[in-house]
Amino acid sequence: QVHLVESGGGLVQPGGSLRLSCTASGSFYVMGWYRQAPGKQRELVADITWAGDTNYADSVKGRFTISRDNAKNTVYLQMNTLKPEDTAVYYCKASGSTTNWGQGTQVTVSS
Repeated sequence: QVHLVESGGGLVQPGGSLRLSCTASGSFYVMGWYRQAPGKQRELVADITWAGDTNYADSVKGRFTISRDNAKNTVYLQMNTLKPEDTAVYYCKASGSTTNWGQGTQVTVSS
């Protein structure tokens, strides 16, 4: 059974920063972050392949950076210049021969 352990969420003021981490119990070709705000569909934030190719939602380009440490089976999401509209539950996703989701971590951007 695959386990994804997420950490790093919390409450931050607008303009602040947070760093999310997700560690998988195995290796996966693509790892990424999705988010779901109340009343909205889950959406892609960013993902990254084993080789380091990245993909970002337009709404986070220039503010968020995704990276990974393949030796640790860990993906990171550095979130800068956070806005209230970034408030959501953030989910880690790991895809390879199977697709797996983390339990989610709450990010709240509010003054």
